[in-house]
Amino acid sequence: MSLRVLSVELLRHDLRARLPFRYGIVTMVAVPHVFLRLEVETPAGRFRGIAADHLPPKWFTKDPARAIEGEIEDLLAVVTHAARAACDVRANTAFDFWLELKARQAAWGAEAGHPPLLAQFGTSLVERALLEALARSWRSNLGALLRGEALGVRLSAVHPELGNLSADRFLPAVPPRSIWCRHTVGMLDPLADADVTPETRLDDGLPQSLEANIAAYGLRHFKLKIDGGQPDVALERLRAILRVLEARAPQDHAFSIDGNESFSSTASFREFWNRVTGDPVLRRGLDRLLFVEQPLARKVALDPATADLRGWTDRPVIIIDESDAEPEDVRRALELGYAGTSHKNCKGVFKGVAHAGLIAQRRAASGRVLVHSGEDLSNIGPVALPQDLAVQAILGITSVERNGHHYFAGLSPWPEAVQEAMLTAHPDLFHRARAGWPTLTIDRGQISVASVLAAPLGVGVELPLAGVGTGWRVIA
Repeated sequence: MSLRVLSVELLRHDLRARLPFRYGIVTMVAVPHVFLRLEVETPAGRFRGIAADHLPPKWFTKDPARAIEGEIEDLLAVVTHAARAACDVRANTAFDFWLELKARQAAWGAEAGHPPLLAQFGTSLVERALLEALARSWRSNLGALLRGEALGVRLSAVHPELGNLSADRFLPAVPPRSIWCRHTVGMLDPLADADVTPETRLDDGLPQSLEANIAAYGLRHFKLKIDGGQPDVALERLRAILRVLEARAPQDHAFSIDGNESFSSTASFREFWNRVTGDPVLRRGLDRLLFVEQPLARKVALDPATADLRGWTDRPVIIIDESDAEPEDVRRALELGYAGTSHKNCKGVFKGVAHAGLIAQRRAASGRVLVHSGEDLSNIGPVALPQDLAVQAILGITSVERNGHHYFAGLSPWPEAVQEAMLTAHPDLFHRARAGWPTLTIDRGQISVASVLAAPLGVGVELPLAGVGTGWRVIA
């Protein structure tokens, strides 16, 4: 088989959040959203695929001195370069195509001064669109293709110790049909209904406070974001959240904690964690803790001099997220005592599959508690959300952070034809909000992924996006 990308188009639309989202060193109130569409020549003919994502400043590079506009320009640059480079790649399999594009993007990114996590974001968008086009060409879906040989996956090219291991040995033969929605509690989110002031109250029919979200969606899993740079504030915020969960959430609730790269060393995080375990209110809730995500700043998180966790025998389960830039980073993390990493589509689908294999292999060999979590990039429909959900389920991840439905007003930014297409294609995933537009369906804390798994890659329909934003423009 010979694959060739014939053309790539990009569409940008600027979104406004319904609620401010404090997720680190910035508060997001608006963000660009891009769709990338490509046409692929395959032995079966020409097929189109699509991918989409936000362009969120201060996540791929957490540089407080860099201007927001400059970071958005960088994000557009890495997408544009990956698209143009893809048109020069020739490969016999999708996996070989990804490897070649990844290498070209890495070389360019290094020369341009872009860190790998940022540079490969462009690769991930092309990868997703390519995989959707190929699934269409085979009239199949990504899960079936990954468990077979059609994509030419060679896991040893990412993690050499996996050898000839095939994905069907560790991916679930039948992916889960529903996923726990791990609801983000952002740093600025109101916890009680009484915290929502008349000036901030919305009239869109969607819940605002944590209490209201629990009541509306039956939430059981939560992700608590903290700022470890202000430990007293972080501890009080955790106490307040856990009081709400204890009073309002079902008995079987669970939560993760996002450390937001707030700590400069294992020692500083351990000092903070000792305060957590020594606090009566917090200690009472720790039996519900799933894991702690990326407490250490990425520049030190994989440095043995500052981040060796192995001597801390009673440490919580700790994983990396932003530090998972290069494939070898997760291996370095596991050797330092971390318990795993996260998957989000912006870090790459094939990379996520290889990580799932590595974690399954290490878990079986060591008996350690190892985690492959599902995290978010404020994903929203009509493309980014269903594609991410599909991959998470294919990987067997059953608790996934979801917050795009909370910080954005469903599918309201998109034309009515797009809204109707998604309601028809995914009646289990979306329903009409009181305001009339479709929004994510969460029932007793879970999201159905049956329809997104059946689609080639999440979406399943050709979307009528004409007239959105600045319109489609050919970039390669």
